[in-house]
Amino acid sequence: MRASFVFSEVITGLRRNVTMTIAMILTTAISLGMLGGGLLFVRTIDKMKVSYLDDVEVTVYLTEDISANDQNCTGEPCASIRQSLENNQAVESVVYEDRAEAYERFKRIFEGQPELVELARPEALPASLHVKLFDPARSEVLLQEYTGQPGVANVDDQNKFLDRFFNLLNAGRNGTFIVALIAALAAVLLIANTIQVSAYTRRTEVGIMRLVGATRWYTQLPFLLEAVVAGVLGAIIGLGGLVALKYVVLDRILAATGGAIPKIELIDVLFPVAPILLGVSIIISAVTGYVTLRLYVRH
Repeated sequence: MRASFVFSEVITGLRRNVTMTIAMILTTAISLGMLGGGLLFVRTIDKMKVSYLDDVEVTVYLTEDISANDQNCTGEPCASIRQSLENNQAVESVVYEDRAEAYERFKRIFEGQPELVELARPEALPASLHVKLFDPARSEVLLQEYTGQPGVANVDDQNKFLDRFFNLLNAGRNGTFIVALIAALAAVLLIANTIQVSAYTRRTEVGIMRLVGATRWYTQLPFLLEAVVAGVLGAIIGLGGLVALKYVVLDRILAATGGAIPKIELIDVLFPVAPILLGVSIIISAVTGYVTLRLYVRH
């Protein structure tokens, strides 16, 4: 009997303030959707770090005279540079690439831009040593050691490019979280305002219930559940928006990157993002509702 009464009061409260309820649900959905987007950013960045750091190399580009005259890297100073790298304890492997091989790799990379390939010539590309490290984080040491050595034109550290790339992604993630925080603040204010209005419109019946012996907790429970129900509905809509965004927008954008950014799978949205959003919606709604009732509702 008591459960059915509480349930009916929750439904009545949500219907009585329907416009504020809809606004509360939509604002909660937007904030949780942005939070979910930020979590997907984090998951995607972690996947990319695992994938890319395994393939990070330091490329030692050789000077023009070596590139033109030492096709197999057997003469000096190319042989000495290669031997020094192979003996370095931080180095896992060293692969020499002459001009012809560099040109073939260039054509594979830019096969979708035939006009660029036509303009390139093998003699424009330098020979190089591709160095794979056991720990890519130590690439800076190798960069300092070999930059400026005889026979070395320059040293390219892929780790630096990845750092800039991940910093850009992290900035996008942080921006998403900031927008989510602002939207969450608006949702909290709406929840608090909705509960105050709902309690005010039912102040007479709540007062009567208190007079006949109902506890304060029992009279306030329907208002608390209203906030939780609205929060859960907002979380469900937010999750639905993320799933729709994945199929309608993100899949096309990520496919256009040619695999540079890993595809977001449905399981990435459903776990662990979905449980987190549902948990956050329940906690925020319940805490906001409880605090509002304690501070502003005296019955």
